[in-house]
Amino acid sequence: MLALQGDVREHLRALADSGAEPVPVRRASELESVDGLVIPGGESTTIAKLAVAFELLEPLRERIAGGMPAYGSCAGMILLADRVLDGVEGQQTLGGLDVTVRRNAFGRQVDSFEETIAFTGVPGGPFHAVFIRAPWVESVGPDVEVLGTVEAGPAAGRIVAVRQGGLLATSFHPELAGDARVHALFVEIVKEQVT
Repeated sequence: MLALQGDVREHLRALADSGAEPVPVRRASELESVDGLVIPGGESTTIAKLAVAFELLEPLRERIAGGMPAYGSCAGMILLADRVLDGVEGQQTLGGLDVTVRRNAFGRQVDSFEETIAFTGVPGGPFHAVFIRAPWVESVGPDVEVLGTVEAGPAAGRIVAVRQGGLLATSFHPELAGDARVHALFVEIVKEQVT
């Protein structure tokens, strides 16, 4: 669990509920000991700046490029994206996901909302999604699987969940919905990669 900024505690709980043994990662030495990494929601530019300050940016990029599974929610999706629209000048990402993401696509904090979406690959029916200043995916590369889209309203059809190999990303915050199914999917992805 990348524990530099964001909703770390909620992700740690969801991972534990999914059978993982989560540990906070703030240093390169801690990163070396994990099999997969969750990058939380929060503020993508702040997380990137803190990763630079903690000398984690390049080690994170190397581990992800080397095949370490990673799951990013909201700001984490932005950080995993290869391309960002509406980013701040000099915005850095970790990359790995062949997607173009639009930062704060759903609007400002006051535009946050909740919606039920269909989520491919997660059993148990529709998923209650919490969107807070969320991004959406504008386009995906050929190896990216779209797992979820907004089904109604002005954002109908917008991509909000994707997977590319060991990388998983959602625009929304499953850790705030009290539903650990997305985290359980990520734990399975990590197990597949490790075994």
